[in-house]
Order: sequence, then structure tokens, then C-alpha cells
Amino acid sequence: MDLLSLFGLFAVSGMLVTYALERRSSWFILAFATFCALGSLYGFLQGAWPFGLVEAVWAIVALLRWRREASN
Repeated sequence: MDLLSLFGLFAVSGMLVTYALERRSSWFILAFATFCALGSLYGFLQGAWPFGLVEAVWAIVALLRWRREASN
């Protein structure tokens, strides 16, 4: 397994874990957004730009959710 694949595994695993824990704290929503951004970077580095684009949108959506939750 090369470094790019390990990076992708790290990003997607982090997304899974933080998504599962989102209800515990708004900080997990922010962590999910961060892992989505890493997943987006992975997609673009791998050459799968549709994946990278969708993950970038997810990162923005999660950031907006975090901002809303943090202000409450």
C-alpha cells in the first residue's frame, strides 16, 4: 500500500468515526468537516476529481452545520 492510499484510508476512516460521534459534541462536526476536506484532497491527488469535488461540498456543508451548532 502506497502513501497516497494510506492517506485516503486515514481520511475516510476519520470521516466515519467523526460522523458516528457527531451527536456527542459540535467539535465532532468540525472534525468531520476537516476529514471531508482531507478526503477531498485525496480525491484530487488520486485523480478522481468528482470524488474530490463532492467531498469538498460535504466539507462546506459540515462547516456550516458546525457554525450553526456552535452558535446555539
